Amino acid sequence: MTYCVGILLRDGLIFAADSRTNAGLDNIFTFRKLTKIEQPGDRFMAILTAGNLATSQAVVSMVSERLEEGTEETSLYKVPTMFGAARILGNALREVVDADGDYIRAEHADPSASFILGGQIRGRPMRLFHLYSAGNFIEATKETPFMQIGETKYGKPILDRVVEYDMPLDRGAKAALISFDSTMRSNLSVGLPLDLVVYREGALGVSHHRDIGHDNEYFHNLREDYGARLLDVFNGLPNPDID
Repeated sequence: MTYCVGILLRDGLIFAADSRTNAGLDNIFTFRKLTKIEQPGDRFMAILTAGNLATSQAVVSMVSERLEEGTEETSLYKVPTMFGAARILGNALREVVDADGDYIRAEHADPSASFILGGQIRGRPMRLFHLYSAGNFIEATKETPFMQIGETKYGKPILDRVVEYDMPLDRGAKAALISFDSTMRSNLSVGLPLDLVVYREGALGVSHHRDIGHDNEYFHNLREDYGARLLDVFNGLPNPDID
């Protein structure tokens, strides 16, 4: 299992992904779930993946191999819009599942994968998409500014409460990290290290990329402080009348 989140804000985009993959208690590995596609000064994109690891890796490899040689319909370097980029990623997902899906299902496994794609192309607005296993997708809006894939249920409540389109990027990054703390406390299949990427509107290149591991002091302190303050709030609330 994995957990990934993308947040669309007025000032930029936040992307965060864990790196844990497991096939049972005896098979836990680390694989990066975040891929950056960059042409500095022209475009920046981030792809987050969840689901069948072989499927998601094949899709990312396919679109990466087509960056230079592809056309506007197949290359993320040449596509003129982020909507077109989402179509390219969705088509690649369908292509991989069509080729390998029956063989994977014959082994009683699920070939499906899902993606978050976000970024900006020069002269165009920032956009953020959630691609489903069928290759179709929905787009984040000002009213619904975040997308999640993977083990989403534990991190969603904090995002629902605090994330707003107009919030600063540093607060958005903090919200993403707290949602990871909540997820990791409730599901051992999501774990460190995390990739955190911050993109500032108009930068057309990555603004901040942090690898957050077990030795990251900020994340350690954030987890401890958040937990302590939650307990203080809980203890300060009135008890129900059960007499």
